[in-house]
Amino acid sequence: MPRELDEWHAQAGGYVPRPSFEVYAEKYAEYFVMHRRDGILELRMHTDGGPARFDFAVHNAWAQAWQEIGNDPDNEVLIITGTGDRWLGVPDPVVTDPAAAAARLRQGERPRDFAYEHTYYDATKLLENFVFGIEIPTIAAINGPSVAHTEFALLCDITLASTAATIVDPHFLVGAAPGDGQQLTLQELIGTKRAAYHLYTGEPIGAQQALELGLVNEVLAADRLLPRAWELAEAIMKAPRAARRLTHAIAQRPWKRRLVQDLGFGLAHQMFGMRADGLVG
Repeated sequence: MPRELDEWHAQAGGYVPRPSFEVYAEKYAEYFVMHRRDGILELRMHTDGGPARFDFAVHNAWAQAWQEIGNDPDNEVLIITGTGDRWLGVPDPVVTDPAAAAARLRQGERPRDFAYEHTYYDATKLLENFVFGIEIPTIAAINGPSVAHTEFALLCDITLASTAATIVDPHFLVGAAPGDGQQLTLQELIGTKRAAYHLYTGEPIGAQQALELGLVNEVLAADRLLPRAWELAEAIMKAPRAARRLTHAIAQRPWKRRLVQDLGFGLAHQMFGMRADGLVG
């Protein structure tokens, strides 16, 4: 936060403290490695120090982390990336055998409110808190293939990809309607016809094709990806604070409209289908 604002707050009798970087960096250390320099926050997803793997705990943690990151006025630009050679993975059966993945969803007893809390509420806040809660320029660096949740990268103001990166929506392959956000970004960026094809087939979009379709802004070698993200972030930081934040607001306006119009619709249809097919209780 600019020093003069701190001084004004002190003269005005103080204010409710904002989140502390040291506190939330530790709080979410199981899910992110956070590094901040000169107002630029690098957020690197991981699981046990390696490539991030998606599960319901991650689903819950991400949405909360966006809130605290967005509410810290010392964050001025956000870079989000993955660890190693993969953006995000899931347990092997989901990748190798869609039927086994669906069977896993049906296994075990779950609390009565599981479907609402972990599937609907967390999925809603995952996107809403990212788009509505983070008011600073955002840069994604997709460091490799992903089996899900590249929508955060596509929702960023600037999206970079390594040559090995892929974008995919796997829901239909495991027997679920695609409604929790990836489909929304594909429809917005590549159009309804192309998006429908990828939603039905689950065919990954490679980095070069993603560049040609307008899903990403640049494709780079893996060793150039994060340095380029920092170059862009440092260039953005040269502009005045208000200009940076208001440019982000303009860039995010279409996404805010899209979420208001379509996120609840998509999630409701996905949840209804999963309930009807016994994928959630």
